[in-house]
This record gives sequence, structure tokens and C-alpha cells, in this order.
Amino acid sequence: MVARGFTAAALSLVMIGCGMAADLERKTPKPAEAPPVTEPSFFLFSDTQVSFRYQFPAAEPGVQIQRADGSFRNRDIPKYITNISHADAWAYGTNFFSLDILKSTSQDPAGTTNAPGGFAQYDYGATEAYGLYRGTLSLNALTGSKAFTFPGLVKDVSLSYGFDANTKDTAFGPKKRDVVGGLTFSVDVPAGFLNISAHAYKEWNRNGFNVGGDRDVSFDTVPEFEIVYNFPITFFPNVPLSLAGFNNIVTPKGKGIRDPFNYPGGYYPGTGVEFLSRTNLVLDVGKMVWNQPNKLDAFIGFQYWLNKFGNVDRATFKGNEEKSFLAGIAFHIF
Repeated sequence: MVARGFTAAALSLVMIGCGMAADLERKTPKPAEAPPVTEPSFFLFSDTQVSFRYQFPAAEPGVQIQRADGSFRNRDIPKYITNISHADAWAYGTNFFSLDILKSTSQDPAGTTNAPGGFAQYDYGATEAYGLYRGTLSLNALTGSKAFTFPGLVKDVSLSYGFDANTKDTAFGPKKRDVVGGLTFSVDVPAGFLNISAHAYKEWNRNGFNVGGDRDVSFDTVPEFEIVYNFPITFFPNVPLSLAGFNNIVTPKGKGIRDPFNYPGGYYPGTGVEFLSRTNLVLDVGKMVWNQPNKLDAFIGFQYWLNKFGNVDRATFKGNEEKSFLAGIAFHIF
């Protein structure tokens, strides 16, 4: 936020005559204009970036291959992912928003249950949009104290809250919505940051295979935990590397989604503990090549997802465990 500042100066000229006034004007220097005054920005930190990554092999619940012996396994799915994200910090807390646009190849086909006959499957890959928001409010800032600082352990404790939302053009047609709320502990680390959150988690979703009134599913409210970190790597002083990632744990959220094909009149077995972990090794290319940090990053990483979306592997239902590598670039736009 910029405020226009100016300095007002009063000049008094005793004019005895026009010639005297002109002489005074020539000999008396005019006051210099004061430079604009810039107020401190509302945000203490702000970063918006666009990234592109390739992930292989991803997995999707129920997308599977039957082996010659009759057993099933995950179908390997390459994905091309565009991400837009924004993070900022202000006097009382932080905000983080992320939107992934995930494009699968034909191994994860798009489809619909609205076609004649009730089901159609196409030879092109599905597209998914997944959005996420997390915000915090610092208890130290709100109370104007250091009551929530524990030196050597925790730098701050914050109220945390947020939501997730997704949609995907597959026959299942998921429509995930969840909200979270709880506390975030900012761990006192020497460099970088480590945040640990404990939340109450409530999710809603839908099952497009059900054409009746029971497509929508409301899951139980359960504990959920999030760990987010970013640490500089100092082994190579001239190479600006960092290790960044997150871990999410959602405890079993109750009944599975109804499956009228395999479990007539009933539901899948109950959901399991969902564990999602992603770790990236990040190189600040801008700093290394042009001495302009936080402009262009390149990264490689690994993602592990157990019981994806809460689904548990069974003999005839695979695709719920994902082990995949990823690589990409990120542009910090402002």
C-alpha cells in the first residue's frame, strides 16, 4: 500500500516592486519536493507461482489391470499437472491457496454416467481440478504476547482452518468437499520452517455410479494431521537447494461409498487411515544462474499415497496405493 506523501512549504516574499520580486525569485532557491512516502506493505511476505510437473506412475482407486492368473493390480497412469499457488503472511497470520489441474493419459479415461445405457468411457484421459486453502491466526499476535512461545520447541501456536474441493470428469464423478479446523504448531527449527497441525476434519463426496438419491455421501468428523516443511540444504554452499514437502494423515472416516455393482444394497468396507506424503528436492535456478533468487525453481520428488481418498485395497479393488516420481519447474510471478 502506497500513500502519497508531500511536504508543504510557505514562502514569504516581501515585494517592494516587480524588479525586486524578480530578483528575489532568481536568487532564492525553490524548496526541493519531498520524495513520496511509502507505507509498509500489508503483507510481510507474499509469493505467487505457476508450476508444471509430470508425475508417473500415478494410481486411481478402481482403475486396475487383471493379471493372467485372475488377480488385479494398479494401472500405471502418467499425469501432467499445472499448479497455481499463493502464499502470504500478514501481521496476524498466514494464507495459502493451491489449485492443481491434473490431466491423465488414456490409462485413466474420462467417462460419464449420463450417456445412453448409463455409462460411457472415452479414449482420452480424465481431467481433475483440486483446490485447497489453509489459513492461520497467530495466538501470540492476537494476544499481543509471547505466551504461546516455548523456546527450543515451539515458536508460535496458531488457530488454523481451511477447505479442499475437487471435481473430475470420470464415471465415478467425485465431488469432494471438506473443511478442517484446529491448531498449528510452528516448531522452533534453526533454519527453514516446520509446521505441525492437528485438525477436526469433515468430508462430503459423491458416487456417480449411483443414479438414485444416494449419490451424495457424508463421512464422519475425524482427526486429521498435517506436517509442512521447507529446509535449506547447506552441504553444497554454491548450490541453492532445499527440501520441501508435506505429510497428511486422515484417520478412518466411517463407511465406504456405496457400490451397487459389487455390494448390492451395501457399502464398501469401511475407510482406512489415509496417508499422503510428498517430498521435493528444489533447486533455485534463478539464484544459481542469474543471482535472482525466488524467480525460477526446478524440482524432482516422490509421492506416496496409502489408502487414496480413504479407499482400502481388496482382492478385486486396486489402485488405492500410489508410489510415483515427479519432476517439474516453477515460475514465481509476483
